[in-house]
Amino acid sequence: MALQRNIGNDRERTREVSLGAPESAVRTCLPKQSFMNTIRSALCTVCFYVWSIFMGLVMIPMVFLPRPVFRWFVQLWSKGVFVLFRVLVGICVELRGREFIPTGPSLIASKHQSEWETLIFLHLLNDPVYIMKKELAYIPAYGTYARKMKMIFIDRAGYAKTLRKLIQDAREAISTGRSLVIFPEGTRIEPGVKAPYHTGIAALYNALDLPVSPVVHNSGLCWPKQSFRKYAGTITIRFLEPIEPGLERHEFMKRLEQTMEKASNELLEESGL
Repeated sequence: MALQRNIGNDRERTREVSLGAPESAVRTCLPKQSFMNTIRSALCTVCFYVWSIFMGLVMIPMVFLPRPVFRWFVQLWSKGVFVLFRVLVGICVELRGREFIPTGPSLIASKHQSEWETLIFLHLLNDPVYIMKKELAYIPAYGTYARKMKMIFIDRAGYAKTLRKLIQDAREAISTGRSLVIFPEGTRIEPGVKAPYHTGIAALYNALDLPVSPVVHNSGLCWPKQSFRKYAGTITIRFLEPIEPGLERHEFMKRLEQTMEKASNELLEESGL
């Protein structure tokens, strides 16, 4: 799919940097709002919740079936979400770096800008495992379904104990041929904002002796965090060349951050930011 410029009639973005401020102070302004965008976004949000509630009810009895059957319904739900985005808002997807998509167990280190990337890997990877904060496990229905999918929940305040449990759960997942998806920044970050990378990914990299596949995208341009608004355009997701195992922790973290930030900035520049 050809790349579409991520600036439409109802959206204009500017990047602001305060003089003398650190790089982390860079922030991406919210798009200008229009009446039609409000209507499209509201309609998409309503349809998203209707579809999600419907599928959530359908999946209640599926919890008692084998996980592969349940996973099929989860993928059906996420495919429906992507259809809603495309039809109601005009959000398309462009995939780059297909040759770097792992076919076996691997660590995926992804940028995190919106909820979109919590869905897309369900279709790009073979039965991926998301590493999620434990608070999500307490969300009604969602937590039950995520546990059924055998996602990994972590206590971000648990430090050494959490890390040991994370490595143990990760090894179990890898042993079944699954890949792990982790967001090194730890939370959703606006496009253009620099945030520190957490070292949990380095601990997994060293403990599991697996390559790490960096992934960048610009989903936050079409689906800003903590906003019901969604904007027409193309979300580009790019798999980068894997970082092979064997690097020291500091060298690995430096290479991962530099690689992902450079590629992420390139996507923003293509979008006119």
